[in-house]
Amino acid sequence: MSDERREELAEGSLISHLMELRDRLLRAVIVTAIVFVPCAMMSDQLFTMVAMPLLQKMPQGTSMIATSVVSPFMAPLKLSLFVALFLAMPYVLYQAWAFVAPGLYKHEKRFAVPLVVSSIVLFYAGVAFAYFIVFPLMFAFLTSTAPTGVQIMTDMANYLDFVVLLFFAFGVAFEIPVATVLLVTTGLVRLEVLTKNRGYVLIGIFIVAAFLTPPDAVSQSFMAVPMYLLYEIGIALSRVLLKQRVAQKGVADNG
Repeated sequence: MSDERREELAEGSLISHLMELRDRLLRAVIVTAIVFVPCAMMSDQLFTMVAMPLLQKMPQGTSMIATSVVSPFMAPLKLSLFVALFLAMPYVLYQAWAFVAPGLYKHEKRFAVPLVVSSIVLFYAGVAFAYFIVFPLMFAFLTSTAPTGVQIMTDMANYLDFVVLLFFAFGVAFEIPVATVLLVTTGLVRLEVLTKNRGYVLIGIFIVAAFLTPPDAVSQSFMAVPMYLLYEIGIALSRVLLKQRVAQKGVADNG
């Protein structure tokens, strides 16, 4: 085959891949837009639900405020977009998987599917943990620390940015077991290194939690402790997978 013919085939293959990527991105955007419509119609209710952990802890006679003219409209609408993307994420990740899957081997697909599913479940679990466990305790502590004479009146736009950041941070933090398994199974990091450096990892986790949470020990601990427990779960899962791989290799060698 001539070099010119090879170049034509490579160019045709690249164009077909780009067209498929465009189609899958377009599908993901369309589904997100479809989910966004009902979310936008219920934007006020969604914002009230997200703000409830703080509203329940604020002193009597206080409320949230809007320091910008457009905040009462834009903040709930912005939240609706985040909720739509949050709800459509399984379909978005499915489109990403469908684009990548044809290039994977059969054993890689068997390994990747549980990782993708567990990643979605863990991310949602992290968001739920932040909303139902962390937020009530954190806001109860923060509102109780206001000095005498200071009235708590939080801006709704600033609150939304704050909680969205924490939702994302806790969702990503709950991905630690998946990241640990990937590092070990791909050979990038040895399991012995992860187990030997537990102390350094614990310190690093508390430092990261200090940057991602408000400057109080309660919020920091509620993020750091689950992160470290998930790190240990990742080590345990990696150890099991490595034992299974060794056992399968032994069976193959004996066969």
